[in-house]
Amino acid sequence: MTAAAARAKGQVIGYRRVSSVDQNEARQLENVEVDKVFTDKASGKDTNRPQLQRALEYLREGDTLLVHSMDRLARNLDDLRSTVTGLTGRGVKVQFIKESLIFTGEDSALSRLLLSVMGAFAEFERSLIRERQREGIAIAKAKGDVYKGRKPSLDPAKADALRKRAAAGENKAALAREFGISRAALYVYLKEATA
Repeated sequence: MTAAAARAKGQVIGYRRVSSVDQNEARQLENVEVDKVFTDKASGKDTNRPQLQRALEYLREGDTLLVHSMDRLARNLDDLRSTVTGLTGRGVKVQFIKESLIFTGEDSALSRLLLSVMGAFAEFERSLIRERQREGIAIAKAKGDVYKGRKPSLDPAKADALRKRAAAGENKAALAREFGISRAALYVYLKEATA
């Protein structure tokens, strides 16, 4: 279905998701005409994402939700099926560009099977990535390499400046923005000072 054909019945709503703030989501719906786009920069581990929730509330009967691929909408089969079934039950079509699949609620047994199989592959792929990550960490530790995780966002001098300004009572959200870190990271730096 083209965006123009979908638009004749309702709006075409795009949903994009990347896992981190520094990733670029633009390619996900590149050259696709949509009426409105919702974008999350968050993990897909569950459906508790602010922009996804806004998109789900915004969608109306006759609309089409356009998503680059299944793994952008959900990272596990249960969430994928639940989200797609919930939307199609409300009369919203769900279209996945990468997989070339459209779900309407009037789907055949084959469509439901494809949703389950493709969703299971996405979930399996995520499990393999996590397993490889754990194996890499274990190998590094066995070699005597110290696994330190992610490189710190701030060098020690900036971290000290951040702690001093926070202790002086400056607004923590404003500090996080200024230093280019999340509020969660800010609290980690502040906790390190007390440890």
